[in-house]
Amino acid sequence: MPEARATEPKPGDLEWLTGGVTAVPEILASGIAAGIKPSGKKDLALLYSSSPARAAAVFTSNQVKGAPVLVSQEHVKSGVAQAIVASSGCSNVCTGEQGMRDAREMTKVVGDLLRIPARQVLIASTGVIGQPLPMDRIRAALPKLVKALSPQGGHAAAEAIMTTDTRPKEAAVKVEVNGRPITIGGIAKGVGMIEPHLATMFCFLTTDAAVAPAALRSALKRSVDDSFNRITVDSDQSTSDTVAILANGLAETAPLDAGSRGFRQFTRALGAVTTRLARMLVEDGEGATRLVTVAVRGARTRRDAVVVARSVANSPLVKTAINGQDPNWGRIMMAIGKSPARVEADKIAVAFEDELLVERGMLRDGAKHERIRETMTRPAYTITIDLGLGRGEAHVFTCDLSEEYVRINAKYTT
Repeated sequence: MPEARATEPKPGDLEWLTGGVTAVPEILASGIAAGIKPSGKKDLALLYSSSPARAAAVFTSNQVKGAPVLVSQEHVKSGVAQAIVASSGCSNVCTGEQGMRDAREMTKVVGDLLRIPARQVLIASTGVIGQPLPMDRIRAALPKLVKALSPQGGHAAAEAIMTTDTRPKEAAVKVEVNGRPITIGGIAKGVGMIEPHLATMFCFLTTDAAVAPAALRSALKRSVDDSFNRITVDSDQSTSDTVAILANGLAETAPLDAGSRGFRQFTRALGAVTTRLARMLVEDGEGATRLVTVAVRGARTRRDAVVVARSVANSPLVKTAINGQDPNWGRIMMAIGKSPARVEADKIAVAFEDELLVERGMLRDGAKHERIRETMTRPAYTITIDLGLGRGEAHVFTCDLSEEYVRINAKYTT
């Protein structure tokens, strides 16, 4: 069975840049320590567009939502925003009316400092659930945060949104759309409580493209569906997941409408950025040592392919086998079979990279276990599953489950 890879889109005419969100013209950012985290590390971030921008966002579908998510859901309805303020160390979730007042106050203070309406400020918070924000410290820090805004501040903002991440995540590209260059940048965080169905922990995106409101929402949803909605670290979904994009239109392209060639070019570039960031999240998963793409093909439908890929990618037994470099194909078959997708055991094939291990639902004669074990020592590889039933294809990025993951989460609040 030939290998089916699911990785980043081919570079093509994309030019990768440094700078993350601030690679985009007229986007400023900052990140400072406000004292939310006991460690004293950066914990307050701000993104600011010098002019009002088209805005779109997607949020967690968890029924328990943090106050910042609820406030941002209200503010993004207008389709216009100019700033995003984010804090880490405390998620402001399950904090009642006080949490809502605190989130609204943060957007008002930032709006006043930037001289823009509070409703044009989106907000996000991440960290421990059930604790109120230390508003005295945040109030004192917000003027400093605004003063620190800089065209080179993207990296500091990426650092300030981290919780258990070991490194910041940034990506940016330049691409021609309708013959004119446009730029897209992004930062992200989140390496635990990761298996979203709408977003990831945090991802903030910026672009100088001019995009019609409905088209911007469509492009963001499509990009998220094919990137952040295809990752898992531990199968748990955060109460604070937020992906937001600001499009300031300063590239002076004609507004892109859904279905146009320019829109397709833009969406492809946006998908390249979100996919790169999504892979970074899984690579840095709590305690992770391997990034594995579970690629499913031959499913009856695309939905069945997604369901099977998720089932395998989320299986603790598969993830621990990945950690131990154990080609325990029986666990993969188990995870395929427990999914609600249509499968027929005697048609299933499984390969690690280009080495076929399972054929017609059984161990393949002459399977090279040592070669597969060598593949499993690599930092990244693909497991390809062919269900032999149709043309449905999908992939999910996952990581291994290690003792370090247990250590981190056993003492998260202490």
